[in-house]
Amino acid sequence: MTFTIIPFAEGEANLDWLDLCEAFDRGHAQPKAEIADTFLYRGKDTLLNRSAWIDGIGLAVKCATVFPGNPGKGQPMINGAVNLFDDEVGTLAAIIDFHLVTKWKTAGDSLYAARRLARKDSQNILIIGAGTVGRNLWQAYRSAWPDARFTVWNRTRANADAMQDDCPGIAVADDLEAAVRGADIVTSATMSTEPFIKGEWFQPGQHIDLIGAYRPDMREADDAALKRTRIFVDSRDTTINHIGELKIPISKEVIQPDAIVADYYDSADFKRISDDEITLFKNGGGAHLDLMTSRYILDAWQAAN
Repeated sequence: MTFTIIPFAEGEANLDWLDLCEAFDRGHAQPKAEIADTFLYRGKDTLLNRSAWIDGIGLAVKCATVFPGNPGKGQPMINGAVNLFDDEVGTLAAIIDFHLVTKWKTAGDSLYAARRLARKDSQNILIIGAGTVGRNLWQAYRSAWPDARFTVWNRTRANADAMQDDCPGIAVADDLEAAVRGADIVTSATMSTEPFIKGEWFQPGQHIDLIGAYRPDMREADDAALKRTRIFVDSRDTTINHIGELKIPISKEVIQPDAIVADYYDSADFKRISDDEITLFKNGGGAHLDLMTSRYILDAWQAAN
């Protein structure tokens, strides 16, 4: 059996953010993905095992460990592996660098939603969180809004300054409330378990993109944020019952499950309907998107080689 091994740098050289969005379009035109997620926890440490099968595309299994204490030990916080299997015969088609798939899937997921939900004339984009994902979001959003002004806010100012060094032209905000109020698009990627983005700060016409929360005990936005917005998700199956951003307010009856307007499979409803409405997208990063991203990476690799 032969299969392709795709490292990070060599694989990324073939990729384009807008091409990935087109791959997501093609993927969601196929039969709905069958998804199975397993989450195991030890304190703050997490093992995510995500699998997806899309008839016509193939199968992917992604295992990820998230150990928040690792940076203090000089180790990466997130580690894992992605196996892509052939749809027709089930053989291993590729082993793709985990961080490559995660980078492009996560930021691409948010970009894909924003291209449908954010105003086309958005000029001010606020990134909350100055980590690796924040830098990836800066790259992704610039592909669709190349003339936008970018700002970053981070709890620790030194980390925001470091991101400014890595992302030419980005400004640093000290006042989160003022930064949120002044943004057309707010994209947040933090590890917060307590909601700190307040819905009372939102302005008509904004698009809010929430990425960070991936566990049942994690949230970035408060109840008012959910009550003031039209809510969209990438997949109902991987967000509503698994992620605190929605699971907690639904369990407390702050919102009902039918407050979720659409996911990607509800293509006709996944759109902004007025310039004044406030849209909110919860990026859950389901395994079906890992599969679509992995297939896109392999196709781009084969085309280039």
